[in-house]
Amino acid sequence: MPLTLPQLDFWEEFSLHPDQPLSTVAHFIELKGTINEIALCQAITQTAKETDVLALRFKLNEDGKTPRQAYDPNRIPQVEVKDLRRYDKPFEQAKKWMEDDVHARLNLLQDPLSVQWLLKLSDDHYLWYIRAHHIIMDGFGMTLFEQRCATLYQHYVERTELGKPFNAFADFLNEEQHYQSSQRCQQDKIFWQAYLTQSTQLTILNKEEDSEGETLHAAHELTTTMSDHIRRLAQHVGIGWPDLLVTLSGLYLHRYLAKTYMGAHNTMPLWIPFMSRWGSIGAYMPALLVNILPLFIEVDSRITLREYLTQTCATLRQLYAHGRYRVEQIARDQGVTENSRYFFSPFINVLPFDPPKFIGCQVKHHVITSGPADGFNLTFRGQTNADGLVLSLDADSQAHPAEEFEQHRQRVMIFMNLVLDEDALDQPIAKLYQAIEEPHE
Repeated sequence: MPLTLPQLDFWEEFSLHPDQPLSTVAHFIELKGTINEIALCQAITQTAKETDVLALRFKLNEDGKTPRQAYDPNRIPQVEVKDLRRYDKPFEQAKKWMEDDVHARLNLLQDPLSVQWLLKLSDDHYLWYIRAHHIIMDGFGMTLFEQRCATLYQHYVERTELGKPFNAFADFLNEEQHYQSSQRCQQDKIFWQAYLTQSTQLTILNKEEDSEGETLHAAHELTTTMSDHIRRLAQHVGIGWPDLLVTLSGLYLHRYLAKTYMGAHNTMPLWIPFMSRWGSIGAYMPALLVNILPLFIEVDSRITLREYLTQTCATLRQLYAHGRYRVEQIARDQGVTENSRYFFSPFINVLPFDPPKFIGCQVKHHVITSGPADGFNLTFRGQTNADGLVLSLDADSQAHPAEEFEQHRQRVMIFMNLVLDEDALDQPIAKLYQAIEEPHE
């Protein structure tokens, strides 16, 4: 089978940096309570069997350059049960093992693409560790995998409905081929050519260059009051709350990252992930399918926040309507050469995923790594109803030194609290910026 466009992008990265684990996706699920270890192992095993991409094997064609992939049932990852009860600090030991695994070199031609560990800390405390290479899995794919496992676990414990197995990866590849030869694909191509022609130039990244900076990280837990305000504000404007957070983040970045990223005509390019799965076989199939779309933000500080949100969300809906057209293909159409790609920064990611529910257990979901990131990133993680939101900031220290990053860490929450107030909706944006920049204790 040929590789998909996003897979080819990660293959190129691996070819250029074979000794660096740049694109690993890893989570662990913490389970406390009455745990049926046998049933849990059965559930993980069955979920892995249903997930075709976990059993992929890559090889090169006779030309020694072109990668191919094939399903190999011998590559299905087996559950490894690791008993840590003998350690004085089993949780710390488990985290060390997981971190070591995440940072280990992974050869796409030789090594397994995924591991499944069940780490036993005590009789009523387990960690389920899931690691995969980004070439086969994205964040939503991991969520599907985890939730399917929880359904199967309940089936094995209580003999409930087995549920539907995942769709086949080969069927998705056939669907994708049909799309690429369709009239819809041509219409999408025309849209993106026109959209990019009217907008500022996008920055290109040379994949052969290594970033020498460290990744700076900070996180804020949003309060329940802020979650209430997000839902209420989204309802007032008539948009989904994830799109509200994208547009508000754009307003922040346009003001406070202008020096680094502003293009011509007061326009800043932002990058946003798009779930191109909906209406597709891929909607119920763990794999690497998420697309990344450029959103050009223009801010007229004389208009109100409501007007800005309405206008920007109208643009977002346009982009989503043509969102199946891959960013890798957009780059090719725009003349981006081999070993290069767009520089995905600033990047705004909203992840509204509910954690899996394992019967009889308290469940806590942990993200160890979600793959590589460029420049400056804002990530919101929370439940589908906007509860439990955490805002993470990540930045390359070369582009954004520690002092600047600390300013963002403090200011972004002042900004969020101010713009989420209902009274802010009909205020001019200039007035909101002024309020944010007044001295705060």
